[in-house]
Amino acid sequence: MKTLSKSIIIHAIPEKVFAYMDNIANTGMHMTKSSKPMMGSKLELKQLSLNATGLNSKFRWYGKMMGFTMDFTVVVTKWIKDKEKVWETIGKAKMIILGWYRMRLVILSSPGGPNTEVELSITYTKPKNIFFKFIAFFLAPLYANWCLNNMLNDSKKMLEANQKIK
Repeated sequence: MKTLSKSIIIHAIPEKVFAYMDNIANTGMHMTKSSKPMMGSKLELKQLSLNATGLNSKFRWYGKMMGFTMDFTVVVTKWIKDKEKVWETIGKAKMIILGWYRMRLVILSSPGGPNTEVELSITYTKPKNIFFKFIAFFLAPLYANWCLNNMLNDSKKMLEANQKIK
């Protein structure tokens, strides 16, 4: 297993930051758009649980990437309102670069005004398939880093833009 962690300061109050980043459609936005790291592909997101947020909320990501089927389910395994969220893949995951992953979002208040320090981490394993394991050797760290950067920077951009509007 490998873990990568990143943090950022977002100029918004912690409750707003958590509410925005708790929505998987917001933090997963980078996977729903065609891009180079997604090899020109994009994934669809489907809510599987009655609750969209909170403990045991469950979602399915699916689509094709480079002609390969991508299909995996994530579930929230820890959720403390306005403070922490942990979600991970469950069941048999069909992914190319990762075999399994767990993400952790931690919200911290920062001194000096309505600023929030956000820490986001990903712990992952490489796929078991020898071909995908070979690809993952080179691309998994880059992909994990890209995901963390997108999740943090997209959230910062959106939340701070909304602050200026109000």
